[in-house]
Amino acid sequence: MNVPLLDLKLQYQTIKDEVLRVTEELYASQQFILGPEVEKLEQNVAAYCGTGFAVGVSSGTDALIISLMAAGVGAGDCVLTSPYSFFATAGAIVRLGAVPVFADIDPATYNIDPGSATEVVKALPETKRKRLKALIPVHLYGQCADMDPLDQLAAGLELTVIEDAAQAIGAEYQGRRAGALGAMGCFSFFPSKNLGAFGDAGLVTTDSGQRAERLKILRVHGAAPKYHHHVIGGNFRIDALQAAILNVKLSRLDAWTAGRQANAARYRSLFEKAGLLDLVGLPLATGHRHVYNQYVIRVAKDRDRLRDHLARAGIGTEIYYPVPLHLQACFADLGHKAGDFPESEKAAAQTLALPIFPELTAEQQAYVVECIKVFFAEKRL
Repeated sequence: MNVPLLDLKLQYQTIKDEVLRVTEELYASQQFILGPEVEKLEQNVAAYCGTGFAVGVSSGTDALIISLMAAGVGAGDCVLTSPYSFFATAGAIVRLGAVPVFADIDPATYNIDPGSATEVVKALPETKRKRLKALIPVHLYGQCADMDPLDQLAAGLELTVIEDAAQAIGAEYQGRRAGALGAMGCFSFFPSKNLGAFGDAGLVTTDSGQRAERLKILRVHGAAPKYHHHVIGGNFRIDALQAAILNVKLSRLDAWTAGRQANAARYRSLFEKAGLLDLVGLPLATGHRHVYNQYVIRVAKDRDRLRDHLARAGIGTEIYYPVPLHLQACFADLGHKAGDFPESEKAAAQTLALPIFPELTAEQQAYVVECIKVFFAEKRL
């Protein structure tokens, strides 16, 4: 049996007619840069996330960059964040000449640990602590970070909280949605995301009309009005074509999320029935709304051998992320070494993402768990 990590062709078949209709309408209008479809998407996503405003941008990475710019982060500033995330989280900080300050993760949720963040801040030299300008909590794998203590820490230091919600559209914390938990929320619509475009696209949410206006100015090279530049921005516009497609898909997002959640519950039942809970760590259900952008298990030993075994059985998997950010070669000048953030390093060595897409069948899931059971049985021989 073949079980891909993700099969977007199945999803496309359910929306094909509507996508072709809205894109044909856009071709006829020739309004490819900003315009009505972008405004519609911004209104729809702001309403979905529970924020006053949303600003469409060119990618999730650019969402982070433009949000940091809007927060006034620049050369010599410091930004507190997690070392266990996609590269863009720290890359965006460094692109602006700022310095990432890492804190370790909670091993159960893989999100930044408020206790570690507090200790890291306390240990900073006073000169560096004064340069802290922002906090970027990452809502990894579709689950929100523990925001209350993080917000308290940020408030005491007067930091701007910028959520990296690239993997977490629709996730909730204390009844509030990702993107409404900080000053700004950054989303990616990369095709593999729960809400994916047909290419690169992103968006920033905020409750501040002033920030929203600044973001809109920054995304068009800092021009307001056109050809008059009081600040330096960039070309961070979302394509109208992507916005039109995302407007079609957004109306299905909750149903697709429910499918992911049902698959996660089925995995838990299958792993329990297979007697694998002492060998495989499953995602923690915190009681908040988890949207399962990824379904990540933890294997204390032989993770890579298990992945090879599943590949031979026709099962797609992925490792997010094999090298934590503090050990990436391009960040060597930060002076970190192995052992500095042990929970992040353990997660990098032990985690494995299994297929979780909404169209995944019960038969396919049973096959995945059975193959994992066979792997551990063969290890015992």
